[in-house]
Amino acid sequence: MDKKSIIIVGGGIIGMSIGWELIRLGHDVTIVERDRVGRGASWIAGGMLSANAEVGFEEMEFYRISAESLRRWPEYAKMLERESSRSVCYRDEGSITVADDRDSAEALRRRFEFQAEHGLDVRWLSAAEALDLEPFLAPGLSAAVHSPLDHQVDNRCVLDALRDLILEGGGRLVELSAVVAIVPDDVAPSVEIDGQDSIGGHVVVVAAGAWSRQFSGIEPEHLPAVRPVKGQILDLKVKEPFNLKHVIRGPQAYVIPKDETRVVVGATEEEMGFDVQVTAGGVYKLLEGAWEIVPGIYDLPLLHAYAGLRPGSRDNEPIVGWSDAPGVYYASGHYRNGVLLTPITAQEAALEIAEKNDSDWLKGFRPQRLQMTTSTG
Repeated sequence: MDKKSIIIVGGGIIGMSIGWELIRLGHDVTIVERDRVGRGASWIAGGMLSANAEVGFEEMEFYRISAESLRRWPEYAKMLERESSRSVCYRDEGSITVADDRDSAEALRRRFEFQAEHGLDVRWLSAAEALDLEPFLAPGLSAAVHSPLDHQVDNRCVLDALRDLILEGGGRLVELSAVVAIVPDDVAPSVEIDGQDSIGGHVVVVAAGAWSRQFSGIEPEHLPAVRPVKGQILDLKVKEPFNLKHVIRGPQAYVIPKDETRVVVGATEEEMGFDVQVTAGGVYKLLEGAWEIVPGIYDLPLLHAYAGLRPGSRDNEPIVGWSDAPGVYYASGHYRNGVLLTPITAQEAALEIAEKNDSDWLKGFRPQRLQMTTSTG
């Protein structure tokens, strides 16, 4: 395998994890980030690894890749910790999805029956059983579903570990540098950076999240079909006796215990373009939704409120593979599941980029599927 020089546009969890895999395979990697690496949507995410709780109707191909990525996560986390000497706070208590009224209970029952029919590891709980499993749930909930295989990780620790590993492995981070154009080429594609010299290599990887369409140089119909979806999220400070153990999902919010000091409440989904303002309405909606399922959050201090932009594709599934622009590979559109899909995206995409093989795991998520939908619709 010949050594390649690879330019990755985007320093979130997908771009950095692909970069680290390519470095491990012996390639030169430069990551160009418009802000600071690891401080965008990936930093604001909840870190849930929820293949079971997330799957919906008619999403079994997406479930297949999600479940495989979840299967890889424990070893991936151990590898990150071993190589970086950092903890990534991997937790395996599972998640509990709850319903707080008759309508949400009926919707939960339909989803549960679909999941159980397809062999997912989910268990229906009465309100009493749910409280026995997680005492900090609200009493009087209508119903709940336990997903024991849905785990979580501290995405911020993962990002810091990846940053360290890339630098230690000889990778180059070009921060506060906005790519304005991508110049496709079969042999030597390059990127043009605002106010700086262009950077060339053998492959350009576009992993710029919600900004993955914001480049000149590529025909619009060949750019990844990605849009920004705003998400607001809150950090609360843990105070005794609050001691939530499970990820709790409700109709209007989720509550995630991260460690002994922090609990996360999220997340809104807003089609607001590139607006990243935290709003009173967003904070109110999150706190109300969280309080209805975990009332103990009422007395917790509010540490931070954030807003970030998820990269949503037209079908809200990833866009991974070689584009129709020569020398340009896409890894974007992971929407709410970038952290969950990190191991499988990084490992399979790195092999495709380095060896020009064709991953069976990624075949259903090629950029061309959305272009074909556009042309025939």
